[in-house]
Amino acid sequence: MEGDIKTGDSEAMAVVHPIILVLDNLRSAYNVGNIFRLAEVCRLEKIVTCGYTATPPHPKLQKTARGCDRIVPFEHYETASDAILELKAAGYFTVAVETVRNAAHIWDADLRFPVAFVFGNEALGIAESTLEYCDSVACLPVFGSKNSLNVSNCAAAIVYSSIQRTYTTRDLSA
Repeated sequence: MEGDIKTGDSEAMAVVHPIILVLDNLRSAYNVGNIFRLAEVCRLEKIVTCGYTATPPHPKLQKTARGCDRIVPFEHYETASDAILELKAAGYFTVAVETVRNAAHIWDADLRFPVAFVFGNEALGIAESTLEYCDSVACLPVFGSKNSLNVSNCAAAIVYSSIQRTYTTRDLSA
């Protein structure tokens, strides 16, 4: 189909989206590896791991990252707050992705690029003290009885929704 982005499309691969993913105290190295794959497939700027989030090299992360942990740039910070402060100083709009009251649905959220999305612990979410450093809070709309989605699946939905706002398939393949 004309206008589709294809695997290995050199023009699409030249694009690096101004998106950073901040992973704060994620428990599952498998989720982290999956997020590295997402970052590579979507050509994101980098990943920032914080706290006890698995950071390359890590055997469980490597299993799901399938080599993307060697391709995607990453940094590690002891705290997400430190990472957020540095990203804001560098001009990034910071968005906590969390299921808190008054969080805007990602479809309606105010996004400014470059953007850094902050994802928290799978069970505990993002600490209130960390939320205070972010410029805004967004969530995925939930239509079922559960209030959240697996963090790596959530990251994929957030990233693709964000990319869709700034690029169309026509923009990338023209």
